[in-house]
Amino acid sequence: MEREGKIIKGIAGFYYVNCETDNGMQLYECKAKGGFRKDKVKPLVGDNVVLQVTSEEKRLGNIQRILPRKNMLIRPEVANVDQAVVVFAMADPHPNLNLLDRFLVMMEMQDIETVICFNKQDIVSDEEEEQLVTIYEKCVNQVLSVSSKENVGIDKLYEVLDEKTTVLAGPSGVGKSSLLNQIYPEAASKTGQISEKIGRGKHTTRHSELYCIGEKTYLFDTPGFSSLKVPEMEKEQLKNYFTEFIPYEGACRFMGCTHTHEPDCRVKEALAQGDISSVRYENYVQMYEELAEWEKRRYN
Repeated sequence: MEREGKIIKGIAGFYYVNCETDNGMQLYECKAKGGFRKDKVKPLVGDNVVLQVTSEEKRLGNIQRILPRKNMLIRPEVANVDQAVVVFAMADPHPNLNLLDRFLVMMEMQDIETVICFNKQDIVSDEEEEQLVTIYEKCVNQVLSVSSKENVGIDKLYEVLDEKTTVLAGPSGVGKSSLLNQIYPEAASKTGQISEKIGRGKHTTRHSELYCIGEKTYLFDTPGFSSLKVPEMEKEQLKNYFTEFIPYEGACRFMGCTHTHEPDCRVKEALAQGDISSVRYENYVQMYEELAEWEKRRYN
């Protein structure tokens, strides 16, 4: 018997597929057919798939094929995403904004709308909170300021997630798991069921996992990251992924201005006037220089 379903977790060569059956939603433990490896195609969490049931009683099957993807992210490795919510702490740990900007560039490159969620709002001053929000409100559609500990701003986060498939991402230690538990308390028990089935330890977010948290509302929980490479591209392309630069495109003295060293640069003028964040600009220059070094190594 064939069934259609969605991969909600992949671990140790097994894929866990949620399928709608006459008895409601059921979880099937599946292996991928050998043809996937030959074709260099890897099933991803979030994929809609067709599986061949090998044991209805034990809920076992083999993935036969992957249905067409809306999109696919490389890091985190997931498919069929509407948006990303990236979580950083306002303090404890101090936010690494260079890391945040690298993530934003990655999402811009893949045309994924991103919402920034600053957690631990309860341990910073109003001035510190406003400073962080001001840096990013011009480059993403929405910046949320929340406290999972004090249950502040969680209702706004629910609104952002409603009826969308969202990647929840961020570094370790920023309170991402606490937020997930606020939004979907059943997450820990569902993960425990899979861990028990494969004889592994409890959830430490080493793998991406997809939760259905409401009708048409899905949430990917993904592993924390502590570093990100600048995605490979021509250095001149980088400016296209800093959205606050775009209004000045074509207004600089030189066509193809990189906004780094050229005179009469409108982006640098906006920076001097405080219309562009110095933090964002400095991170742009650092990434630009990294890409310049990468190009040198590639062409020499």
